[in-house]
Amino acid sequence: MSVPVRPVLDATDPLTWGPSIDEAVNAISRGALVVLPTDTVYGLGADAFDATAVAALLAAKGRGRQMPPPVLVPDVMTLDGLATDVPDDARRLVEAFWPGGFTIILPAQPSLQWDLGETHGTVALRMPDHPAALALLRRTGPLAVSSANLSGKPAATDVQDAVAQLGESVAVYLDGGTAPGGVSSTIVDATGPVLRVVREGAVSLDDLRSVAPVVALGEDA
Repeated sequence: MSVPVRPVLDATDPLTWGPSIDEAVNAISRGALVVLPTDTVYGLGADAFDATAVAALLAAKGRGRQMPPPVLVPDVMTLDGLATDVPDDARRLVEAFWPGGFTIILPAQPSLQWDLGETHGTVALRMPDHPAALALLRRTGPLAVSSANLSGKPAATDVQDAVAQLGESVAVYLDGGTAPGGVSSTIVDATGPVLRVVREGAVSLDDLRSVAPVVALGEDA
């Protein structure tokens, strides 16, 4: 296999990662894809408001529009800018587990000009607990981010695994070392009458219920 020519840039030290973050910001701004470290697994990111970039993200993974990517945000305040009708229990979960391995599905703000795929008017939001990811998000704003792997393959937990799977479809790879969590985020759907776990992951069901006892375990968790 040929070695991809795309740059792998160091993002392990806040004192020296400035040029690496700059390159990633530039790539996002021109509609390209970036691989970034997070607290769970490595992510493949694109500008959430650039429909062409989001389509490229799905294509790079070999995934269709029926599986839209989550959106990573830099802070809790972004929640109400991107989502509406946030239940009190959902807000309590966000306050307890952000930043961290917790994703919440909510009704999307109807005024938003984006196309993440077949979302049926919803958006999945997460604030990662990783300094390099947050440094990037504070510069770019919300990013559509899915795990950095080909569809059906294990999620990458280090940058070389991401490079091996995604190759030249990515403009910039940020190397933050081995992902500390190694497990994908827990996803809770808060768009129905009952909060429902649709994927168990980094945050356990017991931990969720310690904050919001009404959380149900979905059939497809």
